Amino acid sequence: MSNNNVLIGAKIKRLRETKNLSVEEIAERSGLTVEQISSIENDVNLPSLGPLIKIARALGVRLGTFMDDNDALGPIVTRAADREKDSSISFSNDATDARKHMEYHPLAQQKAGRHMEPFVIDINPEESPEFQLSAHEGEEFIYVMQGEIEIVYGKETYNLKEGDSIFYDSIVKHHVHGAPGKSAKILAVVYIPF
Repeated sequence: MSNNNVLIGAKIKRLRETKNLSVEEIAERSGLTVEQISSIENDVNLPSLGPLIKIARALGVRLGTFMDDNDALGPIVTRAADREKDSSISFSNDATDARKHMEYHPLAQQKAGRHMEPFVIDINPEESPEFQLSAHEGEEFIYVMQGEIEIVYGKETYNLKEGDSIFYDSIVKHHVHGAPGKSAKILAVVYIPF
């Protein structure tokens, strides 16, 4: 993971310790195992959005808190040039050898009190992706800016190309990845009720 990436695990650990909560308490509140929490806090495994949302709820914070440095009350403008040099987050869906599956570039990380998380996401190609479906509360909207992606949603698989979009309920198990051997860039907005 490059130095400009946000270390989500360290932020989770800091928040947990600030609230005087043990790893066991967070595991119990989130429904995750103590081992999962520990590996996330130590940046051994980079979780998918589902476990992060559960941890955020257990800590009583927004998902965006793990990516925030500042909170602003007014509108937030993210310039294209700044997005590339700002912090990014990589998710691997718990595969330690696939840390660059998706690189998230937050678009409103300083906005206080938000319920939507907008991202531009770079999806790296995988010849034979191995993934786990995840589910969480809320809704997601994805617009394909470049390339081609596949979305496994329940028992269906959707193939989306440049200009296509999809809106779905995140409570249904799902996974987003590049079409076999292809990379992509997508705009994703995740809504999480709080």
